[in-house]
Amino acid sequence: MTVVKSEFLLALNQVAAERNIPAEDVLSSIEQALVAAYKKEYPEVETNENISAKINRQSGEAHLFEDEKDITPPGFGRIAAQTAKQVILQKIREVEKRTVVQHFQSHIGSCIKGRVIRFDGYNAYLDIGKAEAVLPKEDQIKHEEYLVNMTYTIYIKEIGNDKYGNPRIVVSRNDVRLIEELFKREVPEIANGSVIIKKTVREPGERAKIAVAIGHGTVDPVGACVGQRGVRVQTVTDECGGKEKIDIILWNSDSKLFISSALSPAKVSSIEIDEKAKHAKVTVEESQAPLAIGKGGINVNLASRLAGYTIDIIQIPNTSEPAKEETKKTEKTG
Repeated sequence: MTVVKSEFLLALNQVAAERNIPAEDVLSSIEQALVAAYKKEYPEVETNENISAKINRQSGEAHLFEDEKDITPPGFGRIAAQTAKQVILQKIREVEKRTVVQHFQSHIGSCIKGRVIRFDGYNAYLDIGKAEAVLPKEDQIKHEEYLVNMTYTIYIKEIGNDKYGNPRIVVSRNDVRLIEELFKREVPEIANGSVIIKKTVREPGERAKIAVAIGHGTVDPVGACVGQRGVRVQTVTDECGGKEKIDIILWNSDSKLFISSALSPAKVSSIEIDEKAKHAKVTVEESQAPLAIGKGGINVNLASRLAGYTIDIIQIPNTSEPAKEETKKTEKTG
């Protein structure tokens, strides 16, 4: 029975050449699929494990065999033709998917725009052009909504496999490298090496601190990252959802000076450092304590991670207010 015409074999070879699919692999897959289709279509027929399908590579004839006996049933040609078509289309999709994945393999570590196409309550799936990416729950910004057709800037984190073994592009919204890549894109001085990003720490959606230093030349690294009227840092903030405050910190090899800067916007009175224990005791006035600690301890925790020291905040009475009162008394008596 001629199920697969010779014209089909010619077409298969053409498609295989265009798509870079081995024709023999496709034919072998069709033969396996024909056996599965036969068992599904004729469940009443007792079968054993020795059933096989063979397609003549010259004529295109397809037959089913059981222990060398031809058992091809009448009317099986239609099922076989549909099966062959499905297998070829599946092979084409697999090759296209591999090609797309290979393309994005070279983009791992970069930022890209993605449009939400669905959200299952846990993972968000985004259209990134020619491919679909998954934004897992653990890579999302807390309290951020992922509604269909909303567009986000995402960080291409890795290419892994789903539970079925299919490749998937994994992206992130809360990776610290997202902020670094955004600054590289917005600040030419980082791209040309005039400014270097030394370290970045982040509480996604709340606050981030990025330490920068001079690479070469005399550029002001903090000013370059902030931009005129704060436009550059604001652009990065907007790309991160608009609520995440970003502190640009000047890197300093002097631990005391760096910790003091890292605790910005608080003003530090004094710092005692235990280099061996990597511990810092930071004294601030009472009025500066809330700024140094931050809401829920976020500022001091980020500063600690940025500097690599455990930081304890010690409060002392404000010194400026009594001085003001003393000045008033002097004015009255005068």
